[in-house]
Amino acid sequence: METADERAASAQTGATPKGCCCGDPYASLPAELRPKPAVKNAGLRQATCPTCGLVYWTNRETDVCIRCG
Repeated sequence: METADERAASAQTGATPKGCCCGDPYASLPAELRPKPAVKNAGLRQATCPTCGLVYWTNRETDVCIRCG
């Protein structure tokens, strides 16, 4: 159990108290059991605009870019 002085010191430095789960709740798990990070480009595809030739990433059905379209 923390004393009042330890709590005050950790509050001033921004440190989390021992045993606190605020940081990484999966820190105690081995790497193979931790959840995988979300894929950033999920649902995106690379397209080339048929009008101007711009190569860009989109989630739209059409290949025409925003500038041409």
